[in-house]
Amino acid sequence: MRSFIASFGRRAFRRPLSDAEVDTYAALAKLYTDQTSKFDEGVDVVLRAMLQAPEFVYRVELGAATDQPGVFRLSDHEVATRLSYFLWGTTPDDPLLDLAGSGGLATPADVRAYAEKMLADPRARDRFDRFHAMWLGYFALPHAADLTTAMRVETRLLIEQVLFDDKSSWYDLFTATGSYLNDLLATTYGLPLPGSAEHVWVDYGASGRQGLLSQGSFLSVAGKFGDTSPTQRGKLIRTRLMCQIVPPPPPNVNVDDPPSNPNSNCKVDRYAAHRNDDACSGCHALMDPVGFGLENYDQRGGFRLTDTNEPTCVIDGAGDVDGQIFHGPAELANMLIAADTLDACAVTQLYRLAMGHREQNEDMPLIDALRQEFVDDDHHFDQLVLALVAQESFLFRRDEP
Repeated sequence: MRSFIASFGRRAFRRPLSDAEVDTYAALAKLYTDQTSKFDEGVDVVLRAMLQAPEFVYRVELGAATDQPGVFRLSDHEVATRLSYFLWGTTPDDPLLDLAGSGGLATPADVRAYAEKMLADPRARDRFDRFHAMWLGYFALPHAADLTTAMRVETRLLIEQVLFDDKSSWYDLFTATGSYLNDLLATTYGLPLPGSAEHVWVDYGASGRQGLLSQGSFLSVAGKFGDTSPTQRGKLIRTRLMCQIVPPPPPNVNVDDPPSNPNSNCKVDRYAAHRNDDACSGCHALMDPVGFGLENYDQRGGFRLTDTNEPTCVIDGAGDVDGQIFHGPAELANMLIAADTLDACAVTQLYRLAMGHREQNEDMPLIDALRQEFVDDDHHFDQLVLALVAQESFLFRRDEP
């Protein structure tokens, strides 16, 4: 029983148990085994107790005090846990716990060396597919299961190709001239069928599509009122791709009422009402013009020339980001890349994932340095990840407000 408690407890709490802790759980088990004479009853109660313990439910980072007030050096097991949840999205396995126990994560160089091995594990592919899905908002899609799965697979295959197989520039996610399509997706998008139920690489040709922002996974996000929403799409681009803060609507505004115009059912006219209202114009002037640049693509990523159910309302597809005009996701991606916006936001989002909190003023020099290293290294995502975990700060935590 003590052997089981020590073994399972190390996995559950992501660190070795002290002798006193083993004694406590063993005494709990004995209460039940004495009554039932069944070893499994003792195991059952130990499992129940451990799986309700706060240290199992939460990632606890305590660390040891340093000579800098409010700054604590994480233990090697806490570093292993932070590293594992960052790169794999799950608890450390036995080899990583063994490494922590042997002092093998004592320096930034140690952490980087093992992180490089972890990136070669399939769990890293799962993690950074999920990272992009959470960041860009398409982790849950409003479609039938078959279409949702097809879209998620399409995007995952592109991410795996760029980040892990080719290890090319991360920008290739947004500049790819083709995608992994099957007949279901091609039909949905209005593209020629590849003649396959499986995903195969298809060149976009002259369709005007390019990269991840042309995929149904991204274009399905931020809909409202049963259709695309220029406001929500604009907010998505501002907050997720540009890492800007868009203020919430005034408390007296009912955001569940669709915009209307007594003189026109065309979406461009209905949404103009936002910008004619003094209480709404400031924020909607930031969001709506951006979202209208994607209006030629419906909520499933299909190309269209007119508003849904309004064939007389022609979509011109023009968008505006701070005075820069674009048409469609390809021009939007190129604009964001040229403005050095995407890479800065990506580094910020990755830092939040790794450290478990939003950046503060004290973090900005490090984030800026990581971004510059990302640029200098031609935007190789794996090297950005390794550079982040190799920072001295990855081994520490700071008291937060």
